Formats: sequence, structure tokens, C-alpha cells
Amino acid sequence: MAADAGAITDAGPASGAGEVEGKCVKPFTPEKAKEIIMSLQQPAVFCNMVFDWPARHWTAKHLSEVLHGKQIRFRMGMTSTDPVPQFETTCSYVEATLEEFLTWNCDQSSISGPFRDYDHSKFWAYADYKYFVNLFEDKTDVFQDVIWSDFGFPGRNGWESTLWIGSMGAHTPCHLDSYGCNLVFQVQGRKRWHLFPPEDTPFLYPTRIPYEESSVFSKINVVNPDVKRFPQFQKARRHTVTLSPGQVLFVPRHWWHYVESIDSVTVSINSWIELEEDHQARVEEAITRILVCALKTAENPHNTRAWLNPTEVEETSHEVNCRYLNGAVSAFFDHYGTSQVVETQALRTNRERRIKEELNVHNHMEAEPTGRPSLTSGTVKQEAASPFGPDLVPVIPSSQEPPSERGGIFERDGEDFVGKNGGRLGKLHCTKRQRMVNESENAAVEQTASNSALAPSQTFISTDDLLDCLVNPQVTRIVAQLLIQRSL
Repeated sequence: MAADAGAITDAGPASGAGEVEGKCVKPFTPEKAKEIIMSLQQPAVFCNMVFDWPARHWTAKHLSEVLHGKQIRFRMGMTSTDPVPQFETTCSYVEATLEEFLTWNCDQSSISGPFRDYDHSKFWAYADYKYFVNLFEDKTDVFQDVIWSDFGFPGRNGWESTLWIGSMGAHTPCHLDSYGCNLVFQVQGRKRWHLFPPEDTPFLYPTRIPYEESSVFSKINVVNPDVKRFPQFQKARRHTVTLSPGQVLFVPRHWWHYVESIDSVTVSINSWIELEEDHQARVEEAITRILVCALKTAENPHNTRAWLNPTEVEETSHEVNCRYLNGAVSAFFDHYGTSQVVETQALRTNRERRIKEELNVHNHMEAEPTGRPSLTSGTVKQEAASPFGPDLVPVIPSSQEPPSERGGIFERDGEDFVGKNGGRLGKLHCTKRQRMVNESENAAVEQTASNSALAPSQTFISTDDLLDCLVNPQVTRIVAQLLIQRSL
């Protein structure tokens, strides 16, 4: 089999881990790993960090023995090339054991059994979002098999983790997570990740239908995009990586991702790491919940399943949603305190003003040669050692030229990195940053117009079209800040 272009080779602990008195030593201490996770702004793959985890042996076969006879819900999707995403609201579901799943997945299923209506050649199955606390409720000792403390989070184990088991073709539609950052441990099989940076959000045509708290979906099937309907998507910067067993992918906050299983059976374990920004994000999500539920319920009060994701089981009444919003705002102030909120808002305003001033100052300057540090406000930024190497591999844009043509594989827009040979790659000129900002802003405005294939005189604005504007992430962020300010 030919090597995957996005694959990262991990030959085991001996390839990268050091040795002390005959014992393998992990390439990063927990403190260093956490420092990287909390500061890195691009996806990266950790290697040689989980070779001693008991969960390394959690194959689907092993889990079928541990969970013997336990019914699990599988999402069933079609192995089609339709440009429309397969959202969870359009999928069917099957309750089955892992033994029954493995039998069906080997194409040995008879006409009986829970998968009898699903031809293995036409469907995939995905047991996704399975929280350990629900799955292993009577076997909590297995929680210790997952050791997130190795990444600097003491006491974090399976209790805060989620299990994913799928067949080939099983996938998660492209979305971003509103809360936290993500650590994903690949146990069995390989998964291909398609990632896009937060700045590309307007190019991904965000939507909150179907609604799920903390998930902003894209209207685009990113592996088979309809570029005529969504032309701005062509500006999005795709980052692709194939995650193999024993590797851990770090997904920074608000990075879009589409994840697909490319082997016959895949098993993954993930944990969402809480971040400081989550406190305001919860206010933004509460605003979104109120608006989506109010408008969609008014449109059709008897068919919530058409727009409410199956993962959402809480009551959606306006009274409950308003309590949720007030609780989120109160929790925000409980965490920060009134004086700190005022200071934080002022710092944010000053930072935004300073960024705009920098962009204006550099707007007409000549671009500096790559390899020379750029000047910002008359100062040279302090060089920082790159954390990248054989045990931490950055996920780079798929269309990026070979490293030899760009000066190093660690270059990213608007940031200084040190290349493989220690050479400074330099900061890209601010006119490029200005162009990216302008393109994002223009795309947000153009998005609504391109969503409709009708002529302007025939355009019909639906409830979903209105919601795409009202609960656009940029809009809810502003509304949340206004709510917080008026509550001071």
C-alpha cells in the first residue's frame, strides 16, 4: 500500500523516546506538554507519549469483551458522494452490541439482527460521542487506563473522556467546537482529519441547524464540496493529517474539523480541555440556544427532530433557555468578578485598536524578505525555540509548497517560527494579514447571497437563512459582550 501523503510515521517508543536506566522516557514532561497545548495555535500530532497507556490495547474486539452484551447506539450513514453533509438529523440509528457490529462489519451478518436492513457495502456505522461515564458505568476501574495527566492535566482520565468506534467511511460532518481544545488519542485503525483555521470561518458557511450546544456546523461537505453554491470555500486553507494508532492529535480552540475513518475498524478516545475563553463562550451558546429554539419552535412546534440534533435531550422551552442564559452570565461574573471584567473588556478594546493601527501603518510598506525578522512598533520580537520535531509534528496546509521552497515546515501566517535548521522564517507582511481580514469580512457578507440558487427577484428568506445571520459566531460574540457590559 502506498504511503499516505498526510500520514505521520510513528515507529514506537524507541524511535523518539529517550532511555533512562533501560526505561523509555517520554519526549515531553507533563509540564512541557501542557505548556505546548496552552500556547500552540495550530494543530499538531504528539508521538511517543502514550506507549505505556493500558488503553493502547483497547481494540474493538477487546472492548466487545469488556462490554459483553451491552447495547450501544450506532449512527448509520450512507457511503455516498453527495455534496450535502450527512448531518445526524438525517441519519438512522441502530441499537446493537459491539459483537453484532463486528460481525456485520466483517460482512458476515445474516438476515436477522439489528443491522439486517443495512447493506455493508452501502452503509457505515459509527458509535460516536460515547462518554465513558455512561458506557462503563459499572466498570469504572477502566477509567485509569487513560492517563491524560501525561499531558499536564493531573487526575484527568477516562472520567472526562469520550469513545468513538466506527467502520470504514464513518465520519463526523465538518464543525467547530465552541468550548475548549481537543486531545484525540488514536487507538485502532486510521482516521483522516481535514482541519481549517478559525479565521476561515466565513469560508465554511457556518450554520446552527441542526442545533447542538457547543457545535457550529458547516453547510459544506468538505470532501465533496459544491463550489458553485459555496464559492467562498475555495479560499479556505485545508490542513490534512492521517492519525495512526499510538498518536495524539491536538486540535486548538475553534479549529474546524471533518473526521473520517479510513480503515475497516477505528477506535479513538478524546478529551475536551477547558479553557479560560469558555466562560464567555457559554454566554454565546446560551444566546444561540434561545434564538434557535424560539424561531424554529415558532416555525413548527411539533417537529423539533428536524432541526434539533439527537444528542440534545434537554428541554428547549423559552423559560428554561432564559434560565440557562442567566446562569451563564452569572457564572461568568462569579469567575471573573466585576472589576476584572471591566479590565478585560478594556484590554480587549485596546488590543483590537492596536491591531488595526498596526495594519494601517504597514498597509503600504514593501514586503520584507523571508528569513528576516519584521519590525512591529519599532521592536524586534524575541525569538522562541520551536517545540516541533520528531515527537511533535505540525499539521500544515495541504496545498503548501514543499519545505525546501518555503524555508521550513513550521511557517504560519502572521507568526514567527524557527525552521528545521534554526533559521528564522520571519513574519509575513501585514498587507497579507490585512487581505485575510478583508476577505473574511467580505465572505461573511457574501455568504447569505451565495446560499440561494434563485435569482434576486425570486429569493425567499427562510427561518434558517435568518438564523444563519442572527447566530453567526461573529454576531453572538458581540451580543454576549454587550450583555456582559450592561450587567456590570
